[in-house]
Amino acid sequence: MSRDAPSIDAFGAGGFRLSGDWHAGSLLIVSDVARPWPVTDLAQLSVAALEPVFAAGRAEVEFLLLGVGSRNAQPSRAIREALLAAGLGLEFMDTAAAARLYNVLTSEGRRLAAALIAV
Repeated sequence: MSRDAPSIDAFGAGGFRLSGDWHAGSLLIVSDVARPWPVTDLAQLSVAALEPVFAAGRAEVEFLLLGVGSRNAQPSRAIREALLAAGLGLEFMDTAAAARLYNVLTSEGRRLAAALIAV
């Protein structure tokens, strides 16, 4: 795992089990720190909701891995453009796929942020 990145052991039922501990609701993981995230569906996602990602900057984050919920959908143009302007990549997919990919990428030492909408 990347430094001290938490592992996603399970997901569903409205939350995630990270490194053995249950966290209800959506999560934002930046700089290997997981925090509750108030976004419950893709329509609620705003640039402001991703402020911790932007604050971390390129030194800590290469790209954002976005789990958009139970079905894959593209985030708004405003989100895509804000990430591009900050020099950050974006990978988006349904939350289940994003949770699985997160573990693979952190095991490879990738510097990423993960924004995961609970399903």
